[in-house]
This record gives sequence, structure tokens and C-alpha cells, in this order.
Amino acid sequence: MPKLKTKSGAKKRFSLTASGRVKGSPAFLSHNLRKRSQKMKRQARGTMILQDCDAKIVKQFIPYA
Repeated sequence: MPKLKTKSGAKKRFSLTASGRVKGSPAFLSHNLRKRSQKMKRQARGTMILQDCDAKIVKQFIPYA
């Protein structure tokens, strides 16, 4: 079997935890921040664990992670 290629966009944005869950950063923090509430901006700092339905898609993009 040929080796699978990793999506280069996914390897820059996501990583796996030791238990196999997918870790990423929240969206909507790059520009137009004056529209966002302070609560939203504060809670979107750092990283988050993706939901199972999204993690299933991302795991296909990074097969060897």
C-alpha cells in the first residue's frame, strides 16, 4: 500500500493529545474583533478540544499523527 499524504493545512492547525483527541484553536479571532463581544474573545483564547464529529474529519487529514 502506498503511504498516505497528510494535509499540510491540517498539520499546521491541529494536533492530537495523548488520549487521541484533536486539539485546535477557536475561530473568528483574526480580524473584525470590534464586532465580537469581550466574553467571546476571552473564551476563545488558547486551545480547545474539537467535538467528536469534527475530530473524525480532521483525523482523516492527519493519518500518522
